[in-house]
Amino acid sequence: MTPGGPRAGAEGRGAARAVSTLALARPVRDGPRWRDLDLVLVATTAALIAFGFVVLASATAGAGDPRSYLQARALHLTLGVAALGLTVLVGYHRLCALWRWLYLLTLALLVAVMVVGDVRLGAQRWISLGPLGAFQPSELAKVTLILTLARHLDGRKPPETLWGLAPYLLHVGLPVLLIVQQPDMGTGMVLVAIAAGMLFLAGVRLRVLAGLAGLGLMGFPFLWSFLHDYQRRRLLVFLNPDIDPLGAGYALNQAKIAVGSGQLWGKGLFAGTQNLLRFIPEQHTDFIFTVVGEELGFVGAAVLLALFLVWLWRALAIAAAAPDRLGRLVAGGVAVMVLFHVVVNVGMTVGLMPITGIPLPFLSYGGSALLSLCTATGLLLNIGMGRRRLLR
Repeated sequence: MTPGGPRAGAEGRGAARAVSTLALARPVRDGPRWRDLDLVLVATTAALIAFGFVVLASATAGAGDPRSYLQARALHLTLGVAALGLTVLVGYHRLCALWRWLYLLTLALLVAVMVVGDVRLGAQRWISLGPLGAFQPSELAKVTLILTLARHLDGRKPPETLWGLAPYLLHVGLPVLLIVQQPDMGTGMVLVAIAAGMLFLAGVRLRVLAGLAGLGLMGFPFLWSFLHDYQRRRLLVFLNPDIDPLGAGYALNQAKIAVGSGQLWGKGLFAGTQNLLRFIPEQHTDFIFTVVGEELGFVGAAVLLALFLVWLWRALAIAAAAPDRLGRLVAGGVAVMVLFHVVVNVGMTVGLMPITGIPLPFLSYGGSALLSLCTATGLLLNIGMGRRRLLR
């Protein structure tokens, strides 16, 4: 007989049933489950990459050796798919557990590029990898910032004052300062946008973020003195494109002509005059959206933007259903990064944003950018495969 008599035994069994019921109702993580792979996100990513491959072929058709661009793109894509698969298998928890090492590695690479990096178009942003091309550490910094800042914020109460933001501002500020020195103002802006979005998702109040934005605006005159001449001209041309139509305003004016001339259906692939005659500088990288607008018209541009909307919808859905706060912050950071890229790149092409060196995700030529985006997509898929569920 149970010690304490039948009554004690009944109470013990009741307590056990209560504990069992609570265990069944508690959301748990049981690791990645392949049956929960987000096929919509996979299909949308594949469609964007395929779209980009076709547009890149047209954008480089008038170049000296267009085949070399496509061969390099194929290599970049192979490495990107490998990184995506590896990220899904490793998982965001293991990567975030290494956040201090990832942060130090990122800073070391950003310092190294200032010492041994290649100089192109007046900027020192790339480390040569021989036959594999060049690696751009600032692209890696976008993903590592998401992982490290998410881990830094996770498990901590959201700061309620500007002073409380100091540790996180230092976390973001060091890589931003190193990147701006390259100079690469565009990528620095991306890191700031990622940080702002993740702080909001972490629960920082809007009044605190508004105060931080106000301090940033107050410091703009001080920042102006540190800008390079070409960066100042770009801002002035954004305010008045006619002040230097053959200089700093040339790319913007040609981009507007290209997009506007596409009208509804476009001129057809490999038939864009602005594209084939090479009127637009860097049309295979920063200004690749001009090729979409001119050759595929409004309809083609709308299809592309619809693909981005679907991609962002899945990213936000994964963030909302993430198994924990860490996953929610990582997925939210990835969504902010891609959204900022799309808005700024398309906006600068049509004159709604200042010209910056921010590529269009999955379309612009560049191995480091594609590798980072594939890694970020792998993080989303991994988070989605471990989403909350009830044990049954």
